[in-house]
Amino acid sequence: MVDFKKAIETDIPLLRELAQKSWKSAYANILSPEQIDYMLAEMYSEKEISSQLQNSDYHYYLILSNEIPAGFMGFELNYEKDTTKLHRIYLLEEFKGKGLGKKGLIFLKEKVKENVNHRIILNVNKNNPAIKIYESQGFKVFSEGIFDIGNDYVMDDFLMEFNF
Repeated sequence: MVDFKKAIETDIPLLRELAQKSWKSAYANILSPEQIDYMLAEMYSEKEISSQLQNSDYHYYLILSNEIPAGFMGFELNYEKDTTKLHRIYLLEEFKGKGLGKKGLIFLKEKVKENVNHRIILNVNKNNPAIKIYESQGFKVFSEGIFDIGNDYVMDDFLMEFNF
């Protein structure tokens, strides 16, 4: 059974732990260990997550499988006009291939419709196998870009969208 629990301040240590574990496996063959460590430090610091949780449009949800934390997602409603941005969705390695990612995207679509946005956008590394999951759920590549994230690192991404 899959559940989605809205994350709150007291969930920050769990979100950080899930990010550390999921990133180490998700990006091991895509990014250098140094870039993974840099991005985790920048994007998943307690201060950064806390700041995002203060934004009424930014939402984190824990993805629970039989009440066990399996991963998480973070998205921002009204990122652009009528548009929600999926900033992150990650699963622990042992929970991949069980349909949790697809259920997470279905849950996201429901939340976006409730908010009356008409589009979801996301960035995904060009070498990330998750592209196939996004495509299976109706997302399409609409652009690509190389984004400087500091410390001489870049993100080489496809930009994907889903339109209602």
